[in-house]
Amino acid sequence: MKLVIILFVLLLLVLLCALSCLCIVPQGNAWVIERLGKYAATWHAGLHLKTPVLEKVVRKISLKEQVADFEPQSVITKDNVTMNVDSVVYFQVIDPEALTYGVERPIAAIENLCATTLRNIIGSMTLDETLTSREKINNETIKVLDEATNKWGIDITRVEVQNITPPKSIQEAMEKQMKAEREKRAVILTAEGEKQSAITRAEGEKESAILRADAVREERIRTAQGEAEAIRAVAQAQAQAIEMVNKAAPSKEYLSIRSMEAAEKMADGQATKIIVPSDLQDIASLATVFKESK
Repeated sequence: MKLVIILFVLLLLVLLCALSCLCIVPQGNAWVIERLGKYAATWHAGLHLKTPVLEKVVRKISLKEQVADFEPQSVITKDNVTMNVDSVVYFQVIDPEALTYGVERPIAAIENLCATTLRNIIGSMTLDETLTSREKINNETIKVLDEATNKWGIDITRVEVQNITPPKSIQEAMEKQMKAEREKRAVILTAEGEKQSAITRAEGEKESAILRADAVREERIRTAQGEAEAIRAVAQAQAQAIEMVNKAAPSKEYLSIRSMEAAEKMADGQATKIIVPSDLQDIASLATVFKESK
């Protein structure tokens, strides 16, 4: 009975030992294995068998892209302005072996390297350049970091400068400057609006004057045309009357009587003297008869 128990215990120990030698590496991870204290292999996702006692897992590394948000760093610009810069670094492990044996604390190493790089880059720029050149700072920083971390098995995928915080006095001065710029733009826009309004009014008055002048000219043209038509009509009537008289062939006595009527109308009771042509003196008696007939 004791022998059976001992065999059962031994079998259980062997089974537990065998189970402990089975290792399952999750997806997106890598395990670094040492055999007798020396690098042996890098296990990736899947089932692996570890040799008891001889092999051990020295490091479990995530191969996913990671984000390191660093504390604000104090930097000095070219024009001696001290400011705080807050940066974020995105990185990914591409060589687990190099990471395990290349650097002791990779995050701290990246943070210090990033701070040093930012100080060098911003130290060669003025305050205004720093505030308006974030893209340039990001590109130069990622270039330096990626070159330095390749030997650590790390690939820097992205660097972002989140906040650039100047001193409070500089911020107040910048706010005053921006306020002055806004007021200046407001004054310019107001002046431009007034100028455009004046131009519009002047153009309206000009067009109105042109329309009034055109109306007066058109009225005068039509009046002149009407007068001309009236004169033409009177002339045509007179010409027709003369033509009709000529066709009727009036006698000399009729013409003399008509001349006397014309002289009478000319006098109209106002004239004291009337000059009578000599050819009309012979028909004075005829005029008397004509008057009596009326």
